[in-house]
Amino acid sequence: MKDQSILIIGGGIGGLTAAIALRAAGHRVTVIERDPTWSVYGVGIIQQGNVIRAMTELGVIDDYLAAGVGFDKVAVHAPNGMLVATVPSPRLVERYPANLGISRKALHAVLGNRTKAAGADVRLGVSVTAIDDDGAGVSVAFADGGSERFDMVIGADGLYSETRERLFPEAPKPEFTGQAVWRYNVPRPEGLDALHVYNGRIGAGLVPISDALMYVYVTTPEPGNPRYPREGLAEAMRAKLVGHAPDIRALGESIVDDDEVVYRPLETILITGPWHKGRVVLLGDAVHATTPHLGQGAGMAIEDSLVLADEIGRHDTPEEAFKAYHDRRFDRCRYIVDSSLAICRGQLGLAPPVDNAVATAEMFKRTAQPI
Repeated sequence: MKDQSILIIGGGIGGLTAAIALRAAGHRVTVIERDPTWSVYGVGIIQQGNVIRAMTELGVIDDYLAAGVGFDKVAVHAPNGMLVATVPSPRLVERYPANLGISRKALHAVLGNRTKAAGADVRLGVSVTAIDDDGAGVSVAFADGGSERFDMVIGADGLYSETRERLFPEAPKPEFTGQAVWRYNVPRPEGLDALHVYNGRIGAGLVPISDALMYVYVTTPEPGNPRYPREGLAEAMRAKLVGHAPDIRALGESIVDDDEVVYRPLETILITGPWHKGRVVLLGDAVHATTPHLGQGAGMAIEDSLVLADEIGRHDTPEEAFKAYHDRRFDRCRYIVDSSLAICRGQLGLAPPVDNAVATAEMFKRTAQPI
């Protein structure tokens, strides 16, 4: 199919990379984002070799690398802080680093700017009230009272996808794992040139994202899925570090601003049936949200975008393209969801502990395979 009119619901990582890929293929693309400020978390994100490869294919690699910090290994520590393994990361594009740490704001700026420069129509503060697929096209009604017709619609609207609810109201809901993650930006010490992972019931990691900054993440058991008030959030995060490795405990002195703490309960979902209905299809967290233990949530969404754009170009109907996209993506995404959840459950004592070094090496091997 060529020259299709495509609506993308959701202006996050998956939606924007889909827009870039589809515009490069010559399609007419509209991106809507319900948040009028188009805001993102103020912490960072880990991007691995498969994402470096994808960003190269998308044509954004130079701006992307300039906005973050490249590194070629993962250092794995025991709960007491002792280094127990260094896992080299494969360079999937030889001239570029194997991994990148980048702030989410910087990544959003790179993708958002490229989406607009590519000619996509980006509309903020816009949400959908109805989707009517009559087989020949899709009529979409918007909350402002307007409506528009498209050849196909892509739901890239995240874990709590309203598009998924419309397509598959009987589908499983996101499931709380029993664990949450805390994130905070802190000064980056000289010489920190890798992702540092700390095992244990309270997991932790250090990720460089700029010359001056890294972020610390801490995964904690949270029975009952409590909600922490904004006031006192920094103190609550510091309290989670008590008894941790000395390097992690020392970071507590830098965690002082309640507004800069990002706390998120870890929830997962995997849609095991079709990812589309008619001319409407889902990608990213809307169909395969994972815990962050392997650092591949965004990577899977980015790969979805490339594969979806590729399959749309290969087939004569949306249904054929969407089925082929699902068939190429399902096993890979299921592996990431299941393997990440296994680490989570091991940390919670709900399953045998997982060796992070082994799991990380296996993940690098799997994601190095073509998409």
